[in-house]
Amino acid sequence: MKRVFLVRHGETDWNREGRFQGQMDIPLNGTGVVQALSVAEALKDVSLDRIVASPLSRARETARPLAELKGLRAELSEGLIEIGHGLWEGRTAPEVEAEWADVLEAWHTRPATVLMPEGESLEDVQNRAWPALLRVAEGKGENIAVFTHDAVLKVLLMNVLDCPLSSFWKFQLANGSITLLEQSEKGWRIPLMGEAGHLGSTFGIRAEQKGL
Repeated sequence: MKRVFLVRHGETDWNREGRFQGQMDIPLNGTGVVQALSVAEALKDVSLDRIVASPLSRARETARPLAELKGLRAELSEGLIEIGHGLWEGRTAPEVEAEWADVLEAWHTRPATVLMPEGESLEDVQNRAWPALLRVAEGKGENIAVFTHDAVLKVLLMNVLDCPLSSFWKFQLANGSITLLEQSEKGWRIPLMGEAGHLGSTFGIRAEQKGL
């Protein structure tokens, strides 16, 4: 059985400020560094064969403690990079609303219909991220850790669940959370989604991140 541990990168200052990050290369903040260490601790007893990460530094930095613990080199996959927010990148939700009110309203209510100004749609992300995940799964190793981003994780999970991209806002994955995918002869399944016990916040109320 193939097992893929999907990890959302740790927190950045832009996560905290509610800025759209997209494909801008924003590093982890202090909280994010602690979350990365907690991920490594949570997965220390898993016999990992490979670690794969988005090339953006917030994903690579989240993967680093686990890679060092396991003596592995994190492979990089361009297909796992975050959604391109285009002209919204670096802006807060109020700043975006001031210029693209109708598009932002659609993003929050009909996300599958939105093409970010000079950026991507959720369908664009799914069309590159799902093949990237399949390439990872088809490669060597039975247990693989994949470090990526919120929108990427959600479109992957919606694909496994056969639910429409309009479901984007119906679930939440915290920074540093772990989701497990398993692939067998029966196909893909999700035995664990958004596990955050290692972060000390399993049942805590999570802040709504507006810059997604």
